[in-house]
Amino acid sequence: MQLSNSEKMVEVYQARGEMEAQVIKGLLESYGIPCFLKSRAAPSVHAFAVDGMGEVKVMVRESMAEKAKRLVRGKDYV
Repeated sequence: MQLSNSEKMVEVYQARGEMEAQVIKGLLESYGIPCFLKSRAAPSVHAFAVDGMGEVKVMVRESMAEKAKRLVRGKDYV
């Protein structure tokens, strides 16, 4: 599958903190799904979520979103 550099990025998971987000990122990348983490605050400032400040969004390319969501829910493990 050819991926466009201009392909839209979508949120597939919202973690409560940086550590949880890193676990999800590692899972997705181990299945060949590149992703990045998006947060409103530096992890060192907000180690936990308070009013959404510590939340970290896991973003993937739109064409891979459904597979990523299934993996996160535990539906597509090999």
